[in-house]
Amino acid sequence: MFANRFTVLLDANVLAPDLPRNMLLSLAEAEFFRPRWSARIMDETERTIAMLRRGHGKPDPEGDASRARRAMKRAFEDAAVTGFEPIEAGLSGLPDPGDAHVIAAAIETSASIIVTDNLKDFPATVLAPHGIEAKSANDFLADTIDLKPEKAAQALAIMRARFRNPALTAEDLLLRMEARGSGRCCGPPTRLYQLPLTHSYCVSHLHVCTHAGVQYIMCAHLKV
Repeated sequence: MFANRFTVLLDANVLAPDLPRNMLLSLAEAEFFRPRWSARIMDETERTIAMLRRGHGKPDPEGDASRARRAMKRAFEDAAVTGFEPIEAGLSGLPDPGDAHVIAAAIETSASIIVTDNLKDFPATVLAPHGIEAKSANDFLADTIDLKPEKAAQALAIMRARFRNPALTAEDLLLRMEARGSGRCCGPPTRLYQLPLTHSYCVSHLHVCTHAGVQYIMCAHLKV
């Protein structure tokens, strides 16, 4: 299924929040990349989802977290990385030794990218010898969507359709991206994708413009 796709190790801090998790896994489901994680990453993801749900006053935070974990496992049965402990034991020079298991899992599964919002603890000096790069969720989403924008738009439209309580409109998605800092425009726009807002084309580093009375999304990428 993923024979020609690159492998990506997803850290717990991008899997726990609803928006990046749903966007990343929707693109993975559309076969943009092979998602990978370990049981320890899933443990942390489940704890953090429960904490976030509890903070929002949800009635069953632990149940929500457990269901989210089971859903990820069902959707990506081959995502679990095992047998990385010997690699972990040999890693040194990390700002936070507690992150060694993440890098070890990435090495074991031959991942080319670690997607994490904790970039400072994944220095290039440690990752580069293993052919690995760390990217934030925002940057990874922007770069991945840029590979095939129309296919990505379809994947994200399917994602939005899954939201029922409450429903997630294209406008809502834009506002939520702005709220987490992924809607900022980082320089001159490199291209204007002619996809109306109603088509749900939503990416990181974007802003909405209007042309001939129709709203469009303009994408400004960090790397051109």
